[in-house]
Amino acid sequence: MAFIWDLAMWFCLGAVMAVNAELRTDCRPDYMSLVWTDSRLQADPSLFRLGSCFPATISPREVAFSVTYDDCNFRRLVTGNELNYTNDLIYTSSPDSYVNPFSLPVVCSFERPKDWYPMTYDPEFSTYGVEDLVFQVGLMNADFTGPSESNVYPLGSMISVMAAVDQQDHQPLLLFLEECIASTTPDLHPGADLYPIITNKGCLVDSKVSRSKFEPREKLSEIHLSVQAFKFALGHEVFIHCTLVAWDPNGLDDTKKACHYNKDHGWELLDNPAYNGLCDCCESTCKSRKRRNLSEKHGLEKKAVVGPLTITA
Repeated sequence: MAFIWDLAMWFCLGAVMAVNAELRTDCRPDYMSLVWTDSRLQADPSLFRLGSCFPATISPREVAFSVTYDDCNFRRLVTGNELNYTNDLIYTSSPDSYVNPFSLPVVCSFERPKDWYPMTYDPEFSTYGVEDLVFQVGLMNADFTGPSESNVYPLGSMISVMAAVDQQDHQPLLLFLEECIASTTPDLHPGADLYPIITNKGCLVDSKVSRSKFEPREKLSEIHLSVQAFKFALGHEVFIHCTLVAWDPNGLDDTKKACHYNKDHGWELLDNPAYNGLCDCCESTCKSRKRRNLSEKHGLEKKAVVGPLTITA
């Protein structure tokens, strides 16, 4: 297999220069290595991820990864005679940090093997537009590498839901699921039977009684949710009604968060466990602060519906 090594996509070059850093990649047929060097020690090395993977080594000025393409949620894409493995180097900053969160795409390109063909999907995703943002939400397969091929889930199995926002010309935004409620109808109305999944401004309350959880982020503009199939409306069509929020990564508080419950450690924050305190209000009420108007580009929200899906005994 022919391959191209030392290849990386330098997206958001201004963000890279802002932290005086260098990104180097070495693409091999079965694995790749990536090294991030920060000459001025402005970013916290422990907050880097390559897709879903933690660094192999960390030093005060360098972060290194060495992974195979089966790890870290790499995506495979065939374009013409090229087979591309794509992922994202993600930096999840803390709320009070002066280094903003960012995501850089990383690509390793090879000549496509003659006997290799990608899996094909015929997804049905819902798309919603607001201002200059485009939201998408849909059911995914178990490892979130493609849309689900079925909307029927045995009781106790995992339902994979992905939400994403195409930022287009907007400033970088972090995507949250502020609320998700299951219903037997595509429209919520008074008196409808409801099953709460996410409430209280991003608290995955279903995780207290099940294996439901937020999955590690691959991109700031996406969020992955695994929900354990529940008994609610067993055998009937179910629709999951969600509120998607795209928000300024530097404007986070206990009303803009993604929290799930760990049976051993209590409530945990998806994006930075060092700030698990933002989840404390999940046991009471997470109060909304006064919203800034949209002209301040602080964030936007959109209602979305996933389904129908059916849970079987």
